[in-house]
Amino acid sequence: MKLSTFGFLTGRGLRNLGTHWAMTIACVASLAVCMSLNTLASLVEVNVDSMIGYLGRQNETVVFLDPACDDATAQAVGQQISAINGVSNVSYMSKQDVLDTYESYMEEYASLWDEFENDNPFKANYRVTVSDLGQLSSISSQMEKIPGVVKVTAPVEMGSIFVEIQQGVTRMGRAFVLVLMVVSVITVGSTIRLSVFARRREIEIMKYVGATNWLVTLPFLVEGLAMGLIAGAISSGGVLALYAYLVGAADGLSGVWDVLVGTSLVPLDAVWSTVLSSSLLGGGLVGGLGSLFSIRKHLNV
Repeated sequence: MKLSTFGFLTGRGLRNLGTHWAMTIACVASLAVCMSLNTLASLVEVNVDSMIGYLGRQNETVVFLDPACDDATAQAVGQQISAINGVSNVSYMSKQDVLDTYESYMEEYASLWDEFENDNPFKANYRVTVSDLGQLSSISSQMEKIPGVVKVTAPVEMGSIFVEIQQGVTRMGRAFVLVLMVVSVITVGSTIRLSVFARRREIEIMKYVGATNWLVTLPFLVEGLAMGLIAGAISSGGVLALYAYLVGAADGLSGVWDVLVGTSLVPLDAVWSTVLSSSLLGGGLVGGLGSLFSIRKHLNV
């Protein structure tokens, strides 16, 4: 195919957007709505996953040391804990640090703390944060076997609940996205099929005068790609504007909602490029494939 012919057919496909503007608007609108719902479902999944992960990271595992162990043993315990795969943070609290912490909470019992200064009943410990709550149980078992450790207190049950919630939301989100993708393809394919059916006489005439299947298909392919890209741009723009508003509104929340939502929402800077690229790519792919499948049966003249 000559470059001039390719340019002519491409231009014709783009002109058809204006010529058949009613079908263009219907197709772009239906695809933009489906893609927006799809993208919003993905953002909900990502943010719920972020919230669950944030809550999980707030639960520390406390590793209590043997009161008889010396400083060298305590340091060796800390090094072995840090070396465990899956441990993200380790902080040491001496007996005096623990005493000072509790003393600040119970200032009205100052006389009691004077006695504790001479006979500190608390144990030195390490506060451990695990990056993957699914590994919390196995990591706790490993830490219990370290020489110098007398007890490990880990929120294993709570961690299991967080993991189950996270997995459930992920499965539901992916299923919802898959359903919406199928609905998008069917909706857009039906809309484009109507557009192709309305111009079936035009296709038949082109075939009768000797046009090849590729010459007939190219304008429709360009038209479908253009409609998909337009829908993707509209969808990503609307979703990102809504998400930016929600992220900004979350900054004004207070109390527990500030912890659950304001702190753990994925920032706009981290998602806008993915949303834009996936919307444009998905729109172009659905629009192009919809055009190809819709025109195929009209080529047999």
